Amino acid sequence: MFSLTVVDHIMIAHSFRGDAFGPAQRLHGATFIVEAEFRAPKLDDLHLLVDIGLAKDHLRAILAPMDYRNLDAEPVFAGKNTTTEYLCLHIHGLLAKACRDGVLGDGGKAVTGLKILLRESHIAWAAFEGPVGEGPV
Repeated sequence: MFSLTVVDHIMIAHSFRGDAFGPAQRLHGATFIVEAEFRAPKLDDLHLLVDIGLAKDHLRAILAPMDYRNLDAEPVFAGKNTTTEYLCLHIHGLLAKACRDGVLGDGGKAVTGLKILLRESHIAWAAFEGPVGEGPV
C-alpha cells in the first residue's frame, strides 16, 4: 500500500456541551496540525499516488471555512460537539468526497483509504481512518 501525506493547520475557537467536558464547556481556542494521508494499492502511469499540489490546495480549501472561526457559530456544526475526533470525521468526509468526485484528479479517484489526524499538542492527537468509498459528509 502506498501513502502520501499533506499537512496544514487551523486555529479555531469552540466550546462543548456536557458535564463530561468540565472547563472545556467554556469558549476556548485550539490550534490543530492537520495531516491528511492518502492511500492506494498502486501508482498511476506517472508513478504518482495523488498530485501533492492538488492535495495540499484542496486540504487548505476544506480547512479555510474553519480557520480563525468560532465553530459554535458555524451552521455546519450546529448542535455538534466539535471534538478533535469529530473534526477528523468531518474533514475525512469532505476530502473523501473530493477524491470520489475527481477534484484531486485521476489519482484521487484511485485512492482507497484516507486517514485524517489532528494534532492538538505534542502530547495529544486524534484520527479517523476509513475508506474513500461512498459515505456521509
